[in-house]
Amino acid sequence: MVTSSPQDKEFLNQLIAIVESHIAEEDFGVAELAEAMNMSRSNLLRRVKKAVNISVSQLINQIRLERAMEMLRNSTLNVSEVSHQVGFNSPSYFIKCFREYYGFPPGEANKHVVIDPVVPKEEDSKSKLSKGFYWILAAIGLVLLAAIWWTFNSEIFGEQVAKEKSIAVLPFKNDSADSSNVYLINGLMDATLNNLQKIKDLRVLSRTSSEKYRESTKSIPEISEELQVSFLIEGSGQKIGESIVLNIQLIDGASDKHLWSKQYRREVSDIFALQQEISKDIAEKIQVIITPEERNRIEKVPTENLQAYDFFLKGLNLLNEGGDDNLLSSLDYFKEAINEDKTFALAYAYTAVAMYYHDVFREEKVYLEEMAVNADQAILYDPTLDESLRAKALYYMLKKDFSKALPYLEKGLEYNPNSAQLLILLASYYGVYMPNTGKYLEYAIKGLRLDIASMDSASASYRYLELGNGLIQAGFVDESLEYLDRSQAYFPDNAFAGYVRAFVSYAKTKDLHDTRNQLKAEFAKDTSRIDILQDLGKVSYYLREYDSAYFYYERLDRIREQQKLDVYVHENMIIGITYEKVGLPEKGGEFIQSYKEYIEGDQTIYRTLGLSMYYAYMEEFDKALEYLKLFEKEDNILFWVVLFLPEDPIIDKFKHNPEFKRIWAEIDKKFWDNNSKIRLQLEEEELL
Repeated sequence: MVTSSPQDKEFLNQLIAIVESHIAEEDFGVAELAEAMNMSRSNLLRRVKKAVNISVSQLINQIRLERAMEMLRNSTLNVSEVSHQVGFNSPSYFIKCFREYYGFPPGEANKHVVIDPVVPKEEDSKSKLSKGFYWILAAIGLVLLAAIWWTFNSEIFGEQVAKEKSIAVLPFKNDSADSSNVYLINGLMDATLNNLQKIKDLRVLSRTSSEKYRESTKSIPEISEELQVSFLIEGSGQKIGESIVLNIQLIDGASDKHLWSKQYRREVSDIFALQQEISKDIAEKIQVIITPEERNRIEKVPTENLQAYDFFLKGLNLLNEGGDDNLLSSLDYFKEAINEDKTFALAYAYTAVAMYYHDVFREEKVYLEEMAVNADQAILYDPTLDESLRAKALYYMLKKDFSKALPYLEKGLEYNPNSAQLLILLASYYGVYMPNTGKYLEYAIKGLRLDIASMDSASASYRYLELGNGLIQAGFVDESLEYLDRSQAYFPDNAFAGYVRAFVSYAKTKDLHDTRNQLKAEFAKDTSRIDILQDLGKVSYYLREYDSAYFYYERLDRIREQQKLDVYVHENMIIGITYEKVGLPEKGGEFIQSYKEYIEGDQTIYRTLGLSMYYAYMEEFDKALEYLKLFEKEDNILFWVVLFLPEDPIIDKFKHNPEFKRIWAEIDKKFWDNNSKIRLQLEEEELL
């Protein structure tokens, strides 16, 4: 929902005017707009999202397309001329975007009626707004009126103004004189959190994100801003004899206004009904939609044995505290819980999870087989429990049988759409074990949104860096820069953020000299970085400055030999070509032969591309085209291929071949079609 203000209207007027003043500049994107607005990239993104509920890149694109529509209807310019006038240097891409936005091609602009809402013109307006954007400003006005009405009536009826449905459950406070009861209060917090996480209509932050604020002195608005949630839950409770007294408050994060509170007094024997009641009350106050399936999962009682549940809560509390000793002690409690109730699925599941954490970084897998038994028991007694499915997935991941883990991860996420653990595991699967850029980005961004506050600054920085790298590999330049900005904001000394930024910058500028200068600056910070060393050689090679390329590659080769490193074998062909260019054909030939042996045994999707480049170098162009046709069939190729292959001197000898041009155009188109699909997917999920 858009919650805009008069300030948003003024802000949009200024933004649109700036974009329109740079409308013909293809490279004018998010970073340039942020600079022109004297804002940080992250602030600009948040402000635009709040005002019109779309991304900055979407907004810029829409402004371009609206201006294009005006030109097509009111000038004699053809489609190609208009596309360049509004910053699309590729007419085909312009046509594609125009069709997606309006539902018909630009050549039919005068054949269709596009209804523009009629709104009063601004007096003394210095910026001419595209007609299609009047609806945005009109909508803001309507939203303001609605907000005023709703606020007025909320005072009468006690209802809360609709906000984004996102929430964090802050650590509950133990008000008992007996500190030993803390596990029970923490257990109630965990149960409340877990029940809310089962609701797809609600974004619920991870326990680890909330735990960070247990002893925090930060204000509610500060916590809300850091966690990017609309609502916060505070709770405190105590055990008095066999009774539990629990106080729960729902707080508006931005204003620190207490929206609702309730005191619950229940017998310990009614603990499960209490957990369910709290979760349902909170969901009702936030106006969350709960499906019948979700309600059934929330209402499911984990065990009828209260003693078993007490053992389980003690084990869970120790597991959450962390540390090897606590982990082993938690296993003892989970086993006690199982002894009390042989059908206690949740206890079996957490037994397997604890065993996984014990073994994951150890060479000897002490608990592997026992873990399998417990995971199977958990699924046997409750196959709809996300913890049961996660336990089985972790077992297969510990065995490195990753493909078998996938269905359990996916089904678990279906039952718990807010599980940061499952999202992170799925991102890892699609990022490392079964590369799929679209799915990786979807799961990684979702996981980050739920769990980022759980990490220290350095860890958060590297998570953002990982996402920035993932985004650029899919062709999302501005979005990648945003995450790199966040990465360096969390940890300015991140050694890899500047390195990745050099190549992301190239994607915007196509300036290899500048890229090399940026790499040199990063290399000066740490001259042991052979990753930068080989890229300095590669960029020099692309520039046809073979003496410079040789300077870096010869140094790289010496390091590889001295340290017996089997790295960057995939670069050996261009290293060999460089050696030949500086008058060392024999050594160059050795590199090229080693490359051929490597690429013939390559099991990745890039084998056919590598063979195509090899035969192009050998001037066996028919074979080169044959393998390039095979590569054309591949999906999920990385942006670096599209970006840098046209710069490779190897293709100079046949890049004007009509068949090469056709194949390469298809590869390029396929990549950008996939980019559009991923963008649509991420935007529909409100992740981009």
